[in-house]
Amino acid sequence: MMQVTSPLLKFVAELVLNKSQRLTFGPSSPNGILLFREVSKLIVAYGSRILSLPNKADMYTSKYKGISICLVILTRALSGKYVNFGIFELYGDRALVDSLDITVKMILSIPLADILVFRKVAAAYFTFLETLFNGHLLYVLSLDKAAFMLIVGSLETGLKDLNDKISSQCASAIDNLATFYFDHVTAGEPEASPAAVDVSHLFSDNPGLFSGILRSLFEVVILEEPGNLWCLSGAILGMILISEEMFTNIKAQILASYPPEHHQQLSSCFDKLMADVTLSLDVKNREKFYGNLTRFKTEFCAK
Repeated sequence: MMQVTSPLLKFVAELVLNKSQRLTFGPSSPNGILLFREVSKLIVAYGSRILSLPNKADMYTSKYKGISICLVILTRALSGKYVNFGIFELYGDRALVDSLDITVKMILSIPLADILVFRKVAAAYFTFLETLFNGHLLYVLSLDKAAFMLIVGSLETGLKDLNDKISSQCASAIDNLATFYFDHVTAGEPEASPAAVDVSHLFSDNPGLFSGILRSLFEVVILEEPGNLWCLSGAILGMILISEEMFTNIKAQILASYPPEHHQQLSSCFDKLMADVTLSLDVKNREKFYGNLTRFKTEFCAK
């Protein structure tokens, strides 16, 4: 097995960055696929080696730094727009799945507390998750329950991060997950696809996880001064539309945390939040909800 070092990882991270669309291949060119295969081999080799090593006192230098660079490499390769990833499944090529599998093992090997402490690791971690939920959500839905819950649970934690970029990335990932549920379960066909069945079971089996996310979203809006209200609004709308019961319960929980004399006024704020909002996640409805959420924050916080 080749010896994979940090300098090599950094070089590859620069190589796969499609800055200014410099990596442009013709429609019939295999170069993008060939490049990704080599990237996959590198990540699998490094990940297999790093996961087998014993932990040391300086975890950042010994493991986390290299893992975070791998996250950057894979994120850039996945979002570079020079690979048709459907080709891998079509021809039974495991390059994509193998690189995702080992990367998920690497991120799950890092305690969430450590991810949040080392800010470079956090930046790489949440950027990777946003990319994963945006372009490879079916893979996320295929994960075992424990891995899925840990990853989605980390998104809730990231929502509360003081860094608006990380908070926005988590909201974007949650929005993509809720949108998939809405499109394929709430408004889906009677004969659901395997992925729709998977996401339906994940939501029904883990109600506390998703109600916690919706509550956290509202808490960020109410208690903080987020500069990313548009991103948060998309995630909130998606979560509300996939479960009216969950929204009703969260509303009751939030109201219960305030003195009774404020309940009528605050309940009115919640009622106005959904005014003229339809059962849709199209752009027009998202814009309407965003306007309502902006007014909701102003009126709710003026209690």
